[in-house]
Amino acid sequence: MLRIDHVSKRFGDQRVFDGLTASFMPGCFALCEEENTGKSTLLNIAAGVLAPDEGEVWVDGYGMSQASQHARARLAFVPANVLSDPTQTGRGLLHAIAAEKRALREDRVSEGQALDEAVLDLADRLGLTPHLDKRFEQMSTGTRRKVYLAAAGLGTPSVLIADGPTDGLDAQARRVVADLFLNWGRDRVVLFASHDEALVRACAARPITIASLR
Repeated sequence: MLRIDHVSKRFGDQRVFDGLTASFMPGCFALCEEENTGKSTLLNIAAGVLAPDEGEVWVDGYGMSQASQHARARLAFVPANVLSDPTQTGRGLLHAIAAEKRALREDRVSEGQALDEAVLDLADRLGLTPHLDKRFEQMSTGTRRKVYLAAAGLGTPSVLIADGPTDGLDAQARRVVADLFLNWGRDRVVLFASHDEALVRACAARPITIASLR
């Protein structure tokens, strides 16, 4: 489902990593390393947000550099930076991502209920519903992250990439995320970076390191 093929990245004279190679099939995988090891860089490359200097990322057989539209349609991403557009509302972001993934209910657009009920239910379980119409600049970091987590349920992604998925979340939302990852890992790849040991245990994630991806 997800393949990282001889991926290398430098920033100026600093080599972050060189020739990383790994294949992931359904399950949960956790990068639990310390900071400054390149894990966020790797996740951004895997999600198509950052281009590698060399190598390729494949999602369901589609190369991120050559067929990015097809690859992105099969991928969901929860970034570390959840304030890229301060004026966007939570509901607005969900609608935008749903439109990109062609996951809007066209028969309900005129009624203002175009989002799938399962995603709205997920938003409710995360405690997000009262905040959906707020702008991101009005939300806490945890609430912003909940929007991206809810968005991960849109469409039928086969790969979920998440950087610090429980950072800033309350206890109830952390439990919801653990259950989500456990369930999603049964038929899709869930690759995340986190120091949340309870999350790693609860979703039965396999701990991995950058050094092991050779």
